[in-house]
Amino acid sequence: MTMQPWPDLDVPALRFVAPAPQIYDSAAEATHTLAVNQDVTIYVCGITPYDATHMGHAATYVAFDTLIRLWQAAGAKVTYAQNVTDVDDPLIERALATGQNWQDIALEQTELFKCDMVALRVIPPAHYVGAVESIGLVVKQVQKLKESGTVYDLDGDLYYRMGKSNMLGQVAHLSRHDMIDLFSQRGGDPHNDGKEDPLDPLLWRHERENDPAWQTELGSGRPGWHIECAAIAVEYLGASIDVQGGGSDLKFPHHEMSAAHAQSATGVQPFAKTFMHTGMVWLDGHKMSKSLGNLVFVSRLTAGGTDPMAIRLAILAHHYREDWEWTPSGLALAEERLQLWRTALGRNTSVADCAEGIANLLANDLDTPSALALVDRWAHDVIQAQQIMSEPNNSMAIAIDALLGIK
Repeated sequence: MTMQPWPDLDVPALRFVAPAPQIYDSAAEATHTLAVNQDVTIYVCGITPYDATHMGHAATYVAFDTLIRLWQAAGAKVTYAQNVTDVDDPLIERALATGQNWQDIALEQTELFKCDMVALRVIPPAHYVGAVESIGLVVKQVQKLKESGTVYDLDGDLYYRMGKSNMLGQVAHLSRHDMIDLFSQRGGDPHNDGKEDPLDPLLWRHERENDPAWQTELGSGRPGWHIECAAIAVEYLGASIDVQGGGSDLKFPHHEMSAAHAQSATGVQPFAKTFMHTGMVWLDGHKMSKSLGNLVFVSRLTAGGTDPMAIRLAILAHHYREDWEWTPSGLALAEERLQLWRTALGRNTSVADCAEGIANLLANDLDTPSALALVDRWAHDVIQAQQIMSEPNNSMAIAIDALLGIK
């Protein structure tokens, strides 16, 4: 089945050109300016749809949505791709535990995720691609990796030789000891006997009992995780992209290994000019995690009557790179802020807008907390103003919508 993104939304045009975004690159550990006035590309890793969409997901996609809004306002023509890992170990484990069909779970949770993205007013990707539909692309890329001499067979499973790449340590900047420890926690198999190197990632998993499989030139089986994103990104965005994005837990192994796959398959470096990562969202002192079950779901909040714009504001109140704690009090403050802004936007006063100020703050590595504080000050000034204009000034409503995604 071909994946379809959620419906597009109308982003209003600003009366000015925004400055080019300056974004922190995890690989370089420095901030640099993204290209504008040209075609640019961004790939953001999508969900594994077995339990969506918790606040950690929402924070990541709202952050990259804010980047795309600013980037477009600065003159860039942005092509955005995102995957859906609709076949993977966690999904299959959930199916076996619940007795449900793994395909039904994937479809149900993907649709829920898309509804949440609509509610949060996240711009959809131009290319929304499932792992299952990309199997042909994966096979093609693995064949190219074979030609490059970076693939070996271990009892029918195909592995990639990470030692042939220069990507290890380039994004997450971890020691080899820490990599091996994290690899086992994040879907890898460093202690699998017979591997040439503990950090070699799986490209193709041969068919096993109770495991989905597809018959291909590589044999009957299914793709590994990292090769999925590499194959999709190269196919839809090209051999070298402007931004590779996701949560900070994807720096290693996922982003280092998928970049290594792409570079070995295409011979082009770098795969990504910028690696951009969001912080983790915590609840009750622990990182939100499906394994721990300490999750706050967007759909449950909205079903309970929470305005999704308040959820978006609660996320934007934190800088995208920081780890932060989700709290009821934080949501309550966001609801108060939303009411303040809507009250101010209902007044027709002569108070000068701060639309360009919002853009300038966002251009500084998406400084959303400062941008929100600037709008707060403007809103208080409007409410306190005595002079009333006969005609409304819509520039602030347009800027808040176009740049911050708040309707």
